[in-house]
Amino acid sequence: MLKKGHVRALGAMSGTSLDGVDAAVIETDGVEIFGFGPSGYREYSGPEARSLKAALGRWPGEPGVAEAAEVAETAHVVLLEEFIEDVDIVGFHGQTLAHEPGGRGTHQAGDGRVLAEALSRPVVWDFRSNDVEMGGQGAPLAPAYHHALARFIRADKPLVFLNLGGVGNVTWIDPGKGPEAMLAFDTGPANAPLNDLMGARRGLPYDEGGALAAEGAVDEAVLARFAEHRYFFKLPPKSLDRDDFAALSQEVAGLSDADAAATLTAAVAASVALAQQHFPAPPARVLVTGGGRKNPVMMAMIAEGLGCPVEPVEAVGLDGDMLEAQAFAYLAVRVAKGLPTSWPGTTGVRAAVGGGVISEPSGGFA
Repeated sequence: MLKKGHVRALGAMSGTSLDGVDAAVIETDGVEIFGFGPSGYREYSGPEARSLKAALGRWPGEPGVAEAAEVAETAHVVLLEEFIEDVDIVGFHGQTLAHEPGGRGTHQAGDGRVLAEALSRPVVWDFRSNDVEMGGQGAPLAPAYHHALARFIRADKPLVFLNLGGVGNVTWIDPGKGPEAMLAFDTGPANAPLNDLMGARRGLPYDEGGALAAEGAVDEAVLARFAEHRYFFKLPPKSLDRDDFAALSQEVAGLSDADAAATLTAAVAASVALAQQHFPAPPARVLVTGGGRKNPVMMAMIAEGLGCPVEPVEAVGLDGDMLEAQAFAYLAVRVAKGLPTSWPGTTGVRAAVGGGVISEPSGGFA
């Protein structure tokens, strides 16, 4: 049983960009944030990343899934062992391979029981399934943490957290209201199509500094067709799988490397601009987390499409590299304390609901 008061929680995140695992420690009681501990990152090796990518879109029991799960589990254990001392509980998101709310469900590879035994700590995992079973999208789940961060930074006006990972997502927050008033949804593709392009054409993991996109010209016809996608006009909450916009990558296949990169970057900005039509009120600022915030071309394009300041979360003293790992540390404590992790406005679930499975190590807490 988790001790009363605030605890030290270790969270881990391996996103749809398939670059590696983030780990971060926070101090929290599952409601308020009291402080931040150490953090770290472990990059996937080439063979590991290829194993994960080969299993994308697949479900438990299908070819390559067991191998991908083992890659995720091993990589997480190696990294988390560095931070486990003085930690009370672990939040393990796993690696999303398939996401089909309203259909087959959601699939995050990796078994929390393996981590619980290896780390000798309680591990909370499978965060999304319960939400999907209750009629929700199962994503995004970070809004609970975003709301706590809005209080932590003492925000007093509506604001938006924008995460630019493999897929983009937003959380609109009114700091004067409870989490049930939040609105959250996936905006569209973010870094995934651009990273895939860079890997295929240049053998690079991403467009560093937006340098390639800066050399190119946006194909306005491709961008216009992209902006007409029915997803953008669907009312939130709503969520995406990494490959739901695979047609976009096909559309830029005939463009030069630079023009393709510019067009894919502009598509990210367009999807964020289209998202604002759903906000309950204009935000005073947009705080950006995830790898996309380090791409100045992408950030400039996004700022051009929004009518408010667009800044990396570092502008308010937060760590944009580790925010999602911190989020799953926070969510782990909420699960352990029986608190909600999603609401109708964040995932479309019928009522506020908690999720997650708690696995205890068989030998007890070491």
